[in-house]
Amino acid sequence: MSEEITKRGTEKRVVLIGNPNVGKSVIFKQLTGQYVTVSNYPGTTVELAWGKSKFGGSKYQIIDTPGINSLLPFSEDEKVARDLLLKENQAIILQVADAKNLRRTLWLTLQLAELGIPMTLALNIMDEAADKGVQIDVKKLSELVGIETIPTIATQSIGIDRLIRQIPHAKRASVKIEYDQKVETAIAQIEPLLPENHLSKRGMALLWLCGDEEIESILADEMDTDSLRKMQSVRSLLREHYLEPLSRVFSQSRLAKIDQILADVLTKGEKQGSSAVNRLGKMAMHPFWGLPILALVLFGVYEIVGIFGAGTVVDLIENGLFGKVINPFFTKLFELVPLPLITDFFVGEYGMLTMGVTYALAIVLPVVGFFFIVFGILEDSGYLPRLAIMVDKLFRLMGLNGKAVLPMVLGLGCDTMATLTTRILESKKERIIVTLLLALAVPCSAQLGVTLGLLASLSAKATLIWLGVLSGILFLVGFLASRIVPGKKSDFILEIPPLRVPKLSNIVIKTVARVEWYLKEAAPIFVLGTVLLFVLDKVGALILIEKAASPVVVGLLNLPQEATQAFLVGFLRRDYGAAGFFVLSEQGKLDPIGIVVSLVVITLFIPCIANLFVMIKERGLKTALSMVAIIVPLAFLVGALVNFVLRHWQVAL
Repeated sequence: MSEEITKRGTEKRVVLIGNPNVGKSVIFKQLTGQYVTVSNYPGTTVELAWGKSKFGGSKYQIIDTPGINSLLPFSEDEKVARDLLLKENQAIILQVADAKNLRRTLWLTLQLAELGIPMTLALNIMDEAADKGVQIDVKKLSELVGIETIPTIATQSIGIDRLIRQIPHAKRASVKIEYDQKVETAIAQIEPLLPENHLSKRGMALLWLCGDEEIESILADEMDTDSLRKMQSVRSLLREHYLEPLSRVFSQSRLAKIDQILADVLTKGEKQGSSAVNRLGKMAMHPFWGLPILALVLFGVYEIVGIFGAGTVVDLIENGLFGKVINPFFTKLFELVPLPLITDFFVGEYGMLTMGVTYALAIVLPVVGFFFIVFGILEDSGYLPRLAIMVDKLFRLMGLNGKAVLPMVLGLGCDTMATLTTRILESKKERIIVTLLLALAVPCSAQLGVTLGLLASLSAKATLIWLGVLSGILFLVGFLASRIVPGKKSDFILEIPPLRVPKLSNIVIKTVARVEWYLKEAAPIFVLGTVLLFVLDKVGALILIEKAASPVVVGLLNLPQEATQAFLVGFLRRDYGAAGFFVLSEQGKLDPIGIVVSLVVITLFIPCIANLFVMIKERGLKTALSMVAIIVPLAFLVGALVNFVLRHWQVAL
């Protein structure tokens, strides 16, 4: 990534900046078309999307950044977006804004304006603003801020052509905030000492006065010690004048300016949106009425992913396409190879084709695909933030707030990526607890899909038992962790978008992107896991491991010895382990109770290797290994308890 930035050092760039959930990614796709690359920002795990486009006869690099609420960041995502602006000396800012939240928009606009970087404002989601009765005098807003403001509805491509024509003509905002006289005096004293660069000296002075670490680092490299000492003296004197932090003092002046602008440009009429939709949106957040809505959502996920995807579609592909066409063809083909070892490697019991590719493409891919479709619908509809509101009180029992449900729901897609998104949580305590819960009891989409497919062959009681055990462990561990892990919980502030009908194009784009990720990142692990099993089998290690684990797997859990293989490769991929139990079930080696027990253990079992690496990177080696030391014995103890209870009471499943 650092080489990439160096290579692009002389090219013009358009940096998309905006609050979360304002449509930046949609506009990014509109501007870049199909050419998109994703890479990490240097020294971080935060990904930026890069694309190319041509405006006004000139080529531009387009950069899509994480959502940001302020230039004084609270999370690593926000810090990356802010740092990019401070370091990119060839940048044009395209601020993408939510038209129905103009106050929040202007809070960021005024801070960006003070940086002195050329910018254009895309006032997006104008249709929803109109539905809420929000009317904005766009021409007046442009005059007051001093930059071109263009109304857009990105999902319908409205205003995009005008936006493209305007980007090359972006200019520095002319709006100026008058601060307290003592602040203005301090700015005037600091400005002559600052070096010349692409940022305005006024903007640099304000960030520096707030104690911004990045601007302090930049100035320390570019300024002499004597000038820095003079600036520090000015800041110390200014701080003595106020009882509160300087950042809060500056905020009061900015808010006053925002109120002036809003009074001139904003009017509110009658809401045009459907009252029935509004009522449904409120019900989805209600602690009581939200429960039947959640139950309906879960039932829909179960029917689409578990019954249709993991049942009907998997049967057609696994038993039909692979079972009758692809695997028989390759088996006959490799029977002609004179070396039995090569034949076994590709089409044997642990064959790369007959097991690895079959698992990856015939069993898991259909399930993952349908889960991604359903998840995209929930994302696009605006339901997930409402779910966060509904569960807030419940999550507070675990030292968390409703915002924590977002990475945990994302964990149903991929625990590895969800662990990265714990950065949206503001306290270290919350990030540690959610990381532990993700690794412990939140199955990824592939594992969940295979699990639902297995449970679909049993009674609804089996599903309720599995879900009840996991939920109980999740909240018990969360409750205990909230008392043990030091630190404070943060406030819960979350914007609620309106409920909307998901757009088919958005669902298709998201699903294709996620399936592509699965094929590139997850599917090869199935082949790697198969190769590992093949090698262990050939050297006799598999039998030794099965015998060593027999007292636990066979004695405590009442599972066949072959289940050890599933647990072993479950470390490579959780879904791979679940797929192993799927096959054992098809072979008649697992009774209904055995299915439930195996699914409880593999769900609670050690996180996959990719997730473990991310846990180490995000939380540190000591914390990550401590979590593993808790998870592994807990998984088998819970499995043993479930097995004992179900068999002792002879529960029919």
